[in-house]
Amino acid sequence: MFMARGRRSSSASSAETRALLEDSPTSYHSTDDVNSVSSTVVDSEADLPSVNKFSNADICWILAGLWSGVLLGAFDGTVVATLLTPIGSEFKASNQSSYIGTSYLLSVCCFTPLYGRLADILGRKGAMLLALSLFGSGTIFCGMAPSMGTLIAARAVAGMGGGGVMTVSSIAVSDLIPLKQRGLYQGMANILYGLGAGLGGPLGGWVNDKFGWRSAFYMQAPVLAFSVIVVATKVNIQLPFEVQNQSVSDKLRRIDFLGSITLVGAVGCLLLGISLKTTEEMPWSDPLIYGLLIASIFSGILFVLVEKYWAPYPVMPLRLMTQRTPLAVSISNLLASMSAFSMLYNVPLYFSAAKMESAANSGLHLLPHSIAISTGSVFAGWIMRKTGKLYTLTLVSCGLMILASALVSCWNNDSSPVHLWLDLIPQGFGMASFITSTLIAMIAGVYREDMAVATGITYLFRTTGQVLGVSLGGAVLQAVLLQKLRERIQGPESEKIIYAIRYHQLCYL
Repeated sequence: MFMARGRRSSSASSAETRALLEDSPTSYHSTDDVNSVSSTVVDSEADLPSVNKFSNADICWILAGLWSGVLLGAFDGTVVATLLTPIGSEFKASNQSSYIGTSYLLSVCCFTPLYGRLADILGRKGAMLLALSLFGSGTIFCGMAPSMGTLIAARAVAGMGGGGVMTVSSIAVSDLIPLKQRGLYQGMANILYGLGAGLGGPLGGWVNDKFGWRSAFYMQAPVLAFSVIVVATKVNIQLPFEVQNQSVSDKLRRIDFLGSITLVGAVGCLLLGISLKTTEEMPWSDPLIYGLLIASIFSGILFVLVEKYWAPYPVMPLRLMTQRTPLAVSISNLLASMSAFSMLYNVPLYFSAAKMESAANSGLHLLPHSIAISTGSVFAGWIMRKTGKLYTLTLVSCGLMILASALVSCWNNDSSPVHLWLDLIPQGFGMASFITSTLIAMIAGVYREDMAVATGITYLFRTTGQVLGVSLGGAVLQAVLLQKLRERIQGPESEKIIYAIRYHQLCYL
């Protein structure tokens, strides 16, 4: 069975029209299956681990505990996007506000791949409780932050758990639900994701206007408490017998610490170098800038070497990344997430800084986008369950995201309110459909023993794209803003005025 990995079948290229989710007598895939987006997978109760049998009521409780964390993660993301302007104003550091999103997403990026292994080591319950604890403590610390630097650090702590909430919930659902129905269940999860994202903007903005931005972080505590209690009492998913009986040392060996550290170095140094260049106006020739970029390249090379030759249980198995479906899913998730999160974080800023609207109204403009996320995900799940195919669905979803980016890029002072409210809808609908279909493609394209790690890889590339989208989007915004301000503001006090605008110290004006 495993020797089949070394052979390529001549029929792989001709199978593109075969249904992805047909019935199959085996729980493992041949080389055709691993290398074809339209591979054949299991659709039977045998697809579920035999050690896990739950009643419908128990499954409902488990999903409620897992998905409440997903809802909160989405809510937190749009809350923070809406609050960037008031937070930057209070700390007199608006030019550093993009670091709030970057620090969270960078932390998510670095820790997300670990949860694929942790879910196999600590169990689904243990990994989820760890993720919720880190996310919750970081969120509460955000509300208590006395400075911008402390807030950025607290967001990083929250990010250590935020990625795990999403990853472990997907892995647990894969344990409970047969593959052919997972697209629909993923769509149901994204309804809650869309609900959280939809409420985060307007509700967070309203709370900021009434009680201050710190209350928007404190208000998340009750949902966190509910999720922790339900997960602790109901999520009793058992691991395979051979995994449960491993020693602690054997389990620790499965964590790729060196690979994770080199991954942090590669991504973190790259983003920090670019951010310092644009936000702090440091030249490319500055030793700190090119030193960070060189360190990023060196860490990236070391990461690949560690994953290929050193790590016994790599955080990103290169054997998966050499297969067509995992590679295509990973790259496409990276690029799509860059586009989506750049838009998500900059649209509220556009309405608050350029249109001079309140935080509540700025966040409200994300509501149609959030509704589209829920609709698009359910639609994708329904299509995949009905047809068993996802190739055309994925292409159409990409087209919708491209259309939305083109529409938003055309906004100006004369844009009608209809465009300002509705142009984000294709992006939300397309992105939700896209991440649903590609996650199912990834799960269907790997062996069962690689499923948890493959899910973690999908979220790794997705969150890396989110980090790059927010950080590069913020860097471009600051660079263009500085250029335009210097073009339009002249005179002896120009630099002071420009500084005041960028740091939002309007008293100088």
